[in-house]
Amino acid sequence: MTGYKVVNGNGTTNGSTNGHSNGHSKSADYTAQENPTGNGKIQCDLTPEELRALRVLNEDTYPYEVIEEIADFITKGSGMRPKIGIICGSGLGSLADIIQDPKIFEYEKIPNFPVSTVEGHAGRLVVGTLEGATVMAMQGRFHFYEGYPLAKCSMPVRVMKLCGVEYLFATNAAGGINPRFAVGDIMLMHDHVNMLGFAGNSPLQGPNDPRFGPRFPALVNSYNKDLINKAIEIGKAMGIESNIHVGVYSCLGGPNYETIAELKALRMMGVDAVGMSTVHEVITARHCDMKVFAFSLITNKCATEYSDKKDEEANHDEVMAVAKNRQKACCELVSRLIREINTTSA
Repeated sequence: MTGYKVVNGNGTTNGSTNGHSNGHSKSADYTAQENPTGNGKIQCDLTPEELRALRVLNEDTYPYEVIEEIADFITKGSGMRPKIGIICGSGLGSLADIIQDPKIFEYEKIPNFPVSTVEGHAGRLVVGTLEGATVMAMQGRFHFYEGYPLAKCSMPVRVMKLCGVEYLFATNAAGGINPRFAVGDIMLMHDHVNMLGFAGNSPLQGPNDPRFGPRFPALVNSYNKDLINKAIEIGKAMGIESNIHVGVYSCLGGPNYETIAELKALRMMGVDAVGMSTVHEVITARHCDMKVFAFSLITNKCATEYSDKKDEEANHDEVMAVAKNRQKACCELVSRLIREINTTSA
């Protein structure tokens, strides 16, 4: 038998699986046998804890209590309550490698946590200190194109909130649409265009829990202006001011890269860079009143004119190579900004 349904005490079911649950591989470990009484029910040889975990994995959203359990697991396991959360984009996992006295949690060992399946995303959570501040960093995020609903993609942001995080630093690798951008430049995000939201897809869909935030959160000024200005000053001090821009980011569903027509349309809408992440994380962070700083590392220039040249087509290897070459500058920018926050709030 390749699949089964979990049967509650009231005879109802909580979803079915064939070794796959919203992109998560853990459910493949579960086995089931038909009930010999022949009443049509499925009997599972699972503990109550495993049954509960399976139900959570099959849900599109995470209840407050489950997120609280994940946060408690991390804070107790690390012995720390971080103030700053960092999400490392593709090829930017080195941001977590500079954390001192790290406590490392593999995603697969965190209760009820999804796993990351994308190359360049290590799939672990790191808690420690950086520039005197207690931080937690995700080496690997979850994407819509992996099969996860947006609420699951951004669930770790709520975990961060309940761990004590006040500031979210979100980074990503992006394609540059603005013709002024060069490969290797850094775009500080000051706004976004939520294309997935245009299609009615939001991480806040479903019942609202006021313990996280309001039913209808405002997203004007989602990106903290003070942090953007400080980052610009830091860029000047680093001597990379010509490589730093401020712009608008847009998230598309992926995993395919964009067509020429789509890129032209985005440019007409005022979008400067495009990727497949971040926006839903920012929405979730602002919903629970976190201060947000985000930037895109421009890893390729988007083609906005038709051509038969293969070298103008975006590819993941190029993204990873550029991110590797620019990770030192990105790490220094983040470190200096964290130092500013820690010094100001001390």
